[in-house]
Amino acid sequence: MQAICDAKGKFLDIYLGYPGSVHDTRVMKNNVFYLTARNPPPGYVMVVGTPASRPPLCLLTPFKEPVIGRVRQRFNYRQSKARSIIERAFGMMKTRWRSTLFRAIEVKPTFAPQVIASCAFLHNVCLDNGDTLDPDEDITRDDLDPHPPQEQMGLNETPGNHIRDTLAAQVSM
Repeated sequence: MQAICDAKGKFLDIYLGYPGSVHDTRVMKNNVFYLTARNPPPGYVMVVGTPASRPPLCLLTPFKEPVIGRVRQRFNYRQSKARSIIERAFGMMKTRWRSTLFRAIEVKPTFAPQVIASCAFLHNVCLDNGDTLDPDEDITRDDLDPHPPQEQMGLNETPGNHIRDTLAAQVSM
Protein backbone atom coordinates (compact mmCIF):
# COMPACT_ATOMS: atom_id res chain seq x y z
CA MET A 1 0.00 0.00 0.00
CA GLN A 2 1.25 3.44 -0.91
CA ALA A 3 -0.56 6.41 0.57
CA ILE A 4 -0.49 10.17 0.85
CA CYS A 5 -1.98 11.86 3.90
CA ASP A 6 -2.45 15.38 5.18
CA ALA A 7 -0.84 16.83 8.31
CA LYS A 8 -3.52 15.23 10.51
CA GLY A 9 -3.06 11.71 9.13
CA LYS A 10 -6.13 11.67 6.88
CA PHE A 11 -5.53 9.61 3.75
CA LEU A 12 -5.77 11.73 0.59
CA ASP A 13 -4.62 9.08 -1.87
CA ILE A 14 -4.05 5.35 -1.58
CA TYR A 15 -2.68 2.88 -4.10
CA LEU A 16 -3.18 -0.84 -3.70
CA GLY A 17 -1.89 -2.07 -7.03
CA TYR A 18 0.38 -4.90 -5.93
CA PRO A 19 -0.43 -7.75 -3.54
CA GLY A 20 2.42 -9.06 -1.45
CA SER A 21 5.83 -7.51 -1.08
CA VAL A 22 6.93 -5.14 -3.83
CA HIS A 23 9.63 -2.46 -3.61
CA ASP A 24 8.44 1.13 -3.05
CA THR A 25 10.01 2.34 -6.29
CA ARG A 26 8.06 -0.13 -8.44
CA VAL A 27 4.80 0.77 -6.72
CA MET A 28 5.46 4.48 -7.11
CA LYS A 29 6.40 4.37 -10.77
CA ASN A 30 3.16 2.56 -11.62
CA ASN A 31 0.94 4.88 -9.60
CA VAL A 32 -1.10 7.66 -11.21
CA PHE A 33 0.26 10.04 -8.55
CA TYR A 34 3.84 9.54 -9.76
CA LEU A 35 2.89 10.17 -13.37
CA THR A 36 1.05 13.35 -12.35
CA ALA A 37 3.81 14.49 -9.96
CA ARG A 38 6.36 14.55 -12.76
CA ASN A 39 4.51 17.66 -14.01
CA PRO A 40 2.90 19.14 -10.89
CA PRO A 41 0.37 21.97 -11.04
CA PRO A 42 1.70 25.46 -10.31
CA GLY A 43 1.86 26.40 -6.65
CA TYR A 44 3.49 25.05 -3.53
CA VAL A 45 2.50 21.42 -3.54
CA MET A 46 5.15 19.29 -1.86
CA VAL A 47 4.95 15.65 -0.86
CA VAL A 48 7.42 14.11 1.58
CA GLY A 49 8.81 10.78 0.44
CA THR A 50 11.13 7.97 1.45
CA PRO A 51 14.74 7.70 0.33
CA ALA A 52 13.83 4.68 -1.81
CA SER A 53 11.93 6.69 -4.38
CA ARG A 54 13.51 8.62 -7.22
CA PRO A 55 11.83 11.96 -6.72
CA PRO A 56 9.63 13.69 -9.25
CA LEU A 57 9.56 17.47 -8.99
CA CYS A 58 7.17 17.75 -6.02
CA LEU A 59 8.47 14.81 -3.95
CA LEU A 60 10.92 15.81 -1.22
CA THR A 61 13.28 13.02 -0.25
CA PRO A 62 16.07 13.19 2.35
CA PHE A 63 19.70 13.67 1.44
CA LYS A 64 21.45 10.32 1.00
CA GLU A 65 23.63 9.00 3.83
CA PRO A 66 26.20 9.93 4.95
CA VAL A 67 24.81 13.44 5.35
CA ILE A 68 27.55 16.04 5.41
CA GLY A 69 26.86 19.48 6.84
CA ARG A 70 24.45 20.95 9.37
CA VAL A 71 22.09 22.33 6.72
CA ARG A 72 21.49 18.87 5.26
CA GLN A 73 21.30 17.23 8.70
CA ARG A 74 18.61 19.70 9.80
CA PHE A 75 16.69 19.19 6.59
CA ASN A 76 16.78 15.40 6.97
CA TYR A 77 15.62 15.71 10.59
CA ARG A 78 12.64 17.89 9.64
CA GLN A 79 11.84 15.79 6.59
CA SER A 80 11.83 12.71 8.81
CA LYS A 81 9.45 14.38 11.27
CA ALA A 82 7.10 15.26 8.43
CA ARG A 83 7.31 11.72 7.03
CA SER A 84 6.43 10.26 10.43
CA ILE A 85 2.88 11.58 9.96
CA ILE A 86 2.15 8.95 7.31
CA GLU A 87 3.72 6.27 9.49
CA ARG A 88 1.42 7.34 12.31
CA ALA A 89 -1.59 7.29 9.95
CA PHE A 90 -0.76 3.69 9.00
CA GLY A 91 -0.34 2.89 12.69
CA MET A 92 -3.73 4.38 13.59
CA MET A 93 -5.40 2.49 10.75
CA LYS A 94 -3.76 -0.77 11.81
CA THR A 95 -4.76 -0.20 15.43
CA ARG A 96 -8.37 0.65 14.59
CA TRP A 97 -8.91 -2.23 12.21
CA ARG A 98 -6.52 -4.77 13.71
CA SER A 99 -9.18 -7.48 13.79
CA THR A 100 -9.89 -6.95 10.10
CA LEU A 101 -6.35 -6.45 8.83
CA PHE A 102 -4.44 -9.02 10.89
CA ARG A 103 -6.81 -11.94 11.22
CA ALA A 104 -7.09 -14.54 8.55
CA ILE A 105 -10.01 -13.11 6.66
CA GLU A 106 -11.81 -15.35 4.29
CA VAL A 107 -11.81 -13.38 1.06
CA LYS A 108 -10.17 -13.98 -2.26
CA PRO A 109 -6.74 -12.33 -2.54
CA THR A 110 -8.09 -10.20 -5.38
CA PHE A 111 -10.67 -8.73 -2.97
CA ALA A 112 -8.16 -7.94 -0.19
CA PRO A 113 -7.24 -4.49 -1.62
CA GLN A 114 -10.91 -3.47 -1.33
CA VAL A 115 -10.92 -4.52 2.33
CA ILE A 116 -7.80 -2.42 2.97
CA ALA A 117 -9.24 0.54 1.05
CA SER A 118 -12.40 0.28 3.17
CA CYS A 119 -10.29 0.40 6.35
CA ALA A 120 -8.52 3.54 5.05
CA PHE A 121 -11.89 5.13 4.26
CA LEU A 122 -13.27 4.29 7.72
CA HIS A 123 -10.06 5.67 9.29
CA ASN A 124 -10.83 8.98 7.54
CA VAL A 125 -14.44 8.89 8.76
CA CYS A 126 -13.16 8.45 12.33
CA LEU A 127 -10.81 11.43 11.97
CA ASP A 128 -13.55 13.58 10.40
CA ASN A 129 -15.74 12.85 13.44
CA GLY A 130 -13.04 13.71 15.98
CA ASP A 131 -12.25 10.11 16.91
CA THR A 132 -8.48 10.24 17.28
CA LEU A 133 -6.20 7.78 18.99
CA ASP A 134 -3.85 8.77 21.79
CA PRO A 135 -0.21 8.00 21.00
CA ASP A 136 -0.25 5.40 23.80
CA GLU A 137 -3.06 3.52 22.04
CA ASP A 138 -1.23 3.58 18.72
CA ILE A 139 1.07 0.75 17.71
CA THR A 140 4.77 1.40 17.92
CA ARG A 141 6.80 2.54 14.94
CA ASP A 142 8.78 -0.72 15.11
CA ASP A 143 5.72 -2.48 13.72
CA LEU A 144 5.70 -0.30 10.60
CA ASP A 145 8.94 -1.35 8.86
CA PRO A 146 10.41 2.17 8.74
CA HIS A 147 13.46 0.97 6.78
CA PRO A 148 12.24 -0.80 3.63
CA PRO A 149 14.92 -2.34 1.41
CA GLN A 150 16.79 0.35 -0.49
CA GLU A 151 17.29 0.42 -4.22
CA GLN A 152 20.06 2.38 -5.88
CA MET A 153 18.69 5.65 -7.21
CA GLY A 154 21.34 6.11 -9.88
CA LEU A 155 22.25 9.70 -10.52
CA ASN A 156 21.25 11.90 -7.61
CA GLU A 157 20.42 14.90 -9.81
CA THR A 158 16.71 15.43 -10.40
CA PRO A 159 14.66 18.61 -10.79
CA GLY A 160 13.26 18.10 -7.28
CA ASN A 161 16.76 18.26 -5.75
CA HIS A 162 17.02 21.98 -6.52
CA ILE A 163 13.81 22.58 -4.56
CA ARG A 164 15.08 20.37 -1.72
CA ASP A 165 18.39 22.26 -1.60
CA THR A 166 16.58 25.60 -1.46
CA LEU A 167 14.26 24.40 1.32
CA ALA A 168 17.21 22.93 3.24
CA ALA A 169 18.93 26.32 3.20
CA GLN A 170 15.72 28.04 4.36
CA VAL A 171 15.00 25.69 7.28
CA SER A 172 18.54 26.04 8.58
CA MET A 173 18.23 29.81 9.01
